[in-house]
Amino acid sequence: MQSQDAVKCSYVFPGQGSQSVGMGLEIYKASKAAREVFEEADDSLGFPISRLIFNGPEEELQDTVNSQPAIMVVSIACWKAWEEFLGTKKKKKQQGKPSPVSVAGHSLGEYTSLVVVGALPFAEALWLVRERGRLMRQASIEHPGAMAAILGLDEFALEHICAETGVEMANVNTDDQIVISGDRLAVARAMDLASIRGAKKTISLHVSGAFHSSLMSQAREGLAAAVEAVNFYDPHVPVIGNYTGTPLTSADQLRDELLEGLCHCVQWRNSVRYMASAGVTHFVEFGPSKVLSSLIKRIDGDVEAVTLSEPASMEKFAKELR
Repeated sequence: MQSQDAVKCSYVFPGQGSQSVGMGLEIYKASKAAREVFEEADDSLGFPISRLIFNGPEEELQDTVNSQPAIMVVSIACWKAWEEFLGTKKKKKQQGKPSPVSVAGHSLGEYTSLVVVGALPFAEALWLVRERGRLMRQASIEHPGAMAAILGLDEFALEHICAETGVEMANVNTDDQIVISGDRLAVARAMDLASIRGAKKTISLHVSGAFHSSLMSQAREGLAAAVEAVNFYDPHVPVIGNYTGTPLTSADQLRDELLEGLCHCVQWRNSVRYMASAGVTHFVEFGPSKVLSSLIKRIDGDVEAVTLSEPASMEKFAKELR
């Protein structure tokens, strides 16, 4: 393990697809700070989202309008539990606790990251992501679409397939894991072409629409109004954008980022590479899954990536940092 002085952390937060019934229950039971997050979420949203998260039903949790705020709640609860674990509320210079030099989130996770760096109040962020989910669901009903993960083909090869079929790249997660999005028939055709041209695997994703594509365009106007209705602040540390893959340091930049990200590709690979090139040595994921940690290790094998989602992982990581 590197010395404290050599450790540079970035906090990262997962997006939709990481949800499951029962997520966050262990940290809820173990941490007072985490419980307070769930309680605040219930009060802010006006319904017991914590009950839905812990008990389901699964179908209701999977609904975009619920899954987006649910993942945010669990991710923020994990982050707050980590702060509580290290005693950062009382000891600003807690030994062994490096502060993040940047934050980032995958799609929905970007909204979560804004809460952590003081750019969005938690209650307003919850309302915003629920409204985002509602707008995306409505767009999906009026313009049905699909998404698929393509494994084993690079971005250049997929650009040609997209041009031939009319689908769009929605997530560039790693060099050889890219998600496409678009009309259902077009996505099916693109999957067939990808297999013919050497893809190791194509996976249809269980989502309700063609997220991060032009089929979400009608949701943009509503999201713009929602973004204007909440209070944004300059972040305490830079947010590495999904759309730009570069640092965002002002409230105005963050507003633009959220709007552009709705209909454009999530450049997760580029975001991680930027952070690593800026000297980040440790990526700390807060949330209900290890999706981002796994992707980060594939993008850059020289950095450390850990997911903090329950007390055991927090205790282990804290010991490594001492």
